[in-house]
Amino acid sequence: MQGATMDRILQEISRVGRKLEGMDKAMVALTAETRSMRLDIAGFQSQISGLDQRVATVETQVASWTDRDLELLHHRSKLTDLEDRSRRNNVRLLGFPEGAEGADIFSYLRDILPKLTDITFDPPLEFQRAHRLGPKRQDGSDRPCPIIVCMLLHLQARQLLQMSRTQGPLRSGNLDIQISADFSKETADQRRALRTQLRCLDVKFGLFEPARMWITKNGESQNFYNPEDLRAFIESLQDQTQSMETTVHTTQSTRGPPSGTSHPAPASEPEVRFTIDPQIRGSDLERLAKSYDDRGQKSSNASSLSNTTPGCLLKQISSISLELLHSVPYLVHSAGPAPLDRRGEATAIREGGTRRALSRRPPIR
Repeated sequence: MQGATMDRILQEISRVGRKLEGMDKAMVALTAETRSMRLDIAGFQSQISGLDQRVATVETQVASWTDRDLELLHHRSKLTDLEDRSRRNNVRLLGFPEGAEGADIFSYLRDILPKLTDITFDPPLEFQRAHRLGPKRQDGSDRPCPIIVCMLLHLQARQLLQMSRTQGPLRSGNLDIQISADFSKETADQRRALRTQLRCLDVKFGLFEPARMWITKNGESQNFYNPEDLRAFIESLQDQTQSMETTVHTTQSTRGPPSGTSHPAPASEPEVRFTIDPQIRGSDLERLAKSYDDRGQKSSNASSLSNTTPGCLLKQISSISLELLHSVPYLVHSAGPAPLDRRGEATAIREGGTRRALSRRPPIR
């Protein structure tokens, strides 16, 4: 009995020993793998140190290049300024027909400019250079090349530009001449970018040399020198702009219905209000009125209103319910009723202030 027990104990000890041997082998393999990982980590640390050194070198180079870029931008700005200064005596003349100057452009301009501008130049006009810009076109072309003139005296160039700003295009006979200053390409592009963003805004603005935009809104003036700042200002204006409220009233004839018909009179005149963009023009309201007939029924061309309206003037009329307008003759106004004629024709006031009114009702019988 004791011998059998001892054999089981020895077998168990042998089994445990075999397990321990397996664990020792696994531990040796784990130790070797750990040693390999340590070597890899050491290699990574060495690579990271090398990358840190390379990044520091690149940062130093970038800082140097940034300084060079700033210096280059500064020199480019000075170069543009010098080019604009060299063009201060230049004026551009647009509208003279091709070939009108003949063989002697100086005599032609010296003779015609005082007549067009009605300015007595003392001393007489003197030019350093004058020629047409761009490729030569055929005589009588609809788009003649502009003439660029370098005046001898800066004062005479200023007189021509000042007269052009106050009087606009010069017209004499078949001539329609525009006079403008001459700028470098960079300045001209910058002025164009500043000017085109203010076409649809109800603000007063002016553009001064070389490229400074002056804006007055609600009595407050601001200056802008780059399109990005101007774009941010325009977006703030659009957020602050309040839409005007336009009231749609129903109108009825003062006389009763024709004989043989019976239409119950409404208890009161319904009133419908909707919001319309403040940039909408009177002509757009007129097209809206003409899209309905005298009985308030929608005509076939009503759907073309939004397609024919310029996007910058009629941005959104989503709150107008045309179906609601189906059943009512109406009067659209923003500053008081528009005049009605006895034939019921639509009349509109489009100019002469901020009032834009439109009326339409059934003919008076």
